[in-house]
Amino acid sequence: SGHDIRGWLAIARGMDKPADENMSWQEYAFRRMTKANPFPAVMGRVCPAPCEDGCNRNVVEDYVGINALEHYIGDWAIDNGMTYETPVTSGNEAKKKVAIVGSGPGGLAAAFFLRQKGFNVTVFEEHEKLGGMMRYGIPTYRVPRDKLDAEIQRILDMGVEARTGTRVGADVSVEQLEDEFDAIFWAVGAQKGRPLPVPGFNECENCITGVEFLEAFNQGWVYGTAKRIVVVGGGDTSIDVASVARRLGHIKEVRKTDNIDGKIGGFTADDVAGILQREGVQAVLTSLFPIDEMVAAEHEREEAMREGVEIKGGVMPLEVIKEGDKAVGLKMCECKMDGMTPVPIEGTEFTVEADLIVSAIGQYGDFEGFEDFANERGFMDTDAYFRVAGKEKHFAGGDIIRPHLLTTAIGHARIAADEIAHFLSGEELEKRPKVDVAHFNLLGELAQRGHDVQPYDGSQTMGTNDAEWAVHNYEDRASSDVITHEELYLGHFTEQPRAKREEIPVDAEKVLGHFDERIKPLTEEQAQYEGERCMSCGLCFECDNCVIYCPQDAVHRVKKDERAVGRYVFTEYTRCVGCHICADVCPTGYIKMGLGQ
Repeated sequence: SGHDIRGWLAIARGMDKPADENMSWQEYAFRRMTKANPFPAVMGRVCPAPCEDGCNRNVVEDYVGINALEHYIGDWAIDNGMTYETPVTSGNEAKKKVAIVGSGPGGLAAAFFLRQKGFNVTVFEEHEKLGGMMRYGIPTYRVPRDKLDAEIQRILDMGVEARTGTRVGADVSVEQLEDEFDAIFWAVGAQKGRPLPVPGFNECENCITGVEFLEAFNQGWVYGTAKRIVVVGGGDTSIDVASVARRLGHIKEVRKTDNIDGKIGGFTADDVAGILQREGVQAVLTSLFPIDEMVAAEHEREEAMREGVEIKGGVMPLEVIKEGDKAVGLKMCECKMDGMTPVPIEGTEFTVEADLIVSAIGQYGDFEGFEDFANERGFMDTDAYFRVAGKEKHFAGGDIIRPHLLTTAIGHARIAADEIAHFLSGEELEKRPKVDVAHFNLLGELAQRGHDVQPYDGSQTMGTNDAEWAVHNYEDRASSDVITHEELYLGHFTEQPRAKREEIPVDAEKVLGHFDERIKPLTEEQAQYEGERCMSCGLCFECDNCVIYCPQDAVHRVKKDERAVGRYVFTEYTRCVGCHICADVCPTGYIKMGLGQ
């Protein structure tokens, strides 16, 4: 999404303090987080956190708990009634109207960013409630609905209009949108699951997709599930299906007034008490890849196995075994992967008995009513500006252009909102990467501290301590976005074990009917501790090593009333001899020598 992760970790550690002395560090961190992501409470729970995989702290002992800190701040903001400012504009923006089609993470994020810019925004959603896959594709025990509702309401309170129960292409036409709105952002997601490409799947009523299963559960349509369920996939959706099935259980006896559908029924977690007798479900999850190479997040995979889900890795489906119009099993075999293509291993065939087979192998878009927007793969094509191919006022982002993470959809929305703003202002569109990153803005940091600085002109002047430049060695020493651990002075960092969120253990014996949330947020003390563990890669964190170790006494602290994040020391070049010691002892890789070897 383009999060300034290093920035809000610096706030948690207390290095970056709010300019407003009356603002708490939590609110300051929340304001920083939501510059890129308006859903910290949701994302702090469900994001697989690829940022933690790339965290340089892994080479010391363990990654920084980025996701856990986001979870803490998100919940704190809800508990303390944080809101967004409603923009007051009277210029061109106030006259322009933007339609958002879809209210998942991408659609609502686009509404948030565009409303911040002053545009009038209307969200169209075919369901009765907003949230998209955050509501209908993720179980309640992973995303509590009160947290989701609170984060959505914040966006609506900015003046965003929502038209729920309205499907574009049926209840309102694309032509009507084009007549009423100046720009349209498509964030319809990938709402249709891909069926298993094996004989028999499309012919059996008890063969469904993971999207269908999870929506039925989250809509409150399913009372229970089959006694034996096989889920084919390997990603997070397949884990959710198997885990939900284990929680639902199989209904052995129900009240006569209950209307149970033959396929997956009509369940809601709130109605568990009305079931007279339930029993456990045998849930088998299969993956083309070996278990340790599955796409699903490792901790989700481990949770599922602890809850009694059996996972078979390195196997592929061959054929649905039928009796009449119902599936009774799935014929499979072991396989090896040749890139992304499974190669069956002859002589390893076996059959898994099943009363319900769920395909969770991928998704694509539902284009009914606007078919001319679809490409041959079931997605939308966009150009470098997130504009739909051949549709000047139409933009798109999220899973409908590239199925990926929730955070990716939010990032698409942020960039697309900028492009839409350029388009509506008659400005030239700006080419941006599909996945953007946060850039540290030193001049912006200085401005919020009330510092007036001069631009650095290295061609005219050698650095001196008398100049009023932002920094003295370079125009911006923190311009590097990616710092590898080889550039850090790792000897500075002592081992500090990661503060972990408390998990509520749910084993195979306790999982039946267990719909409570599985993790608790960090405490304030733990959140600040995790901030302190951040190594601030590429940005000064005010350790004083360069000041202490300089043999020439050439590096000095900036006067206290002139300091800001990224502006803590200056170099007196009349004393510097280019010995490199300051760079060698800089823990964060902030100091880079540009003279000599």
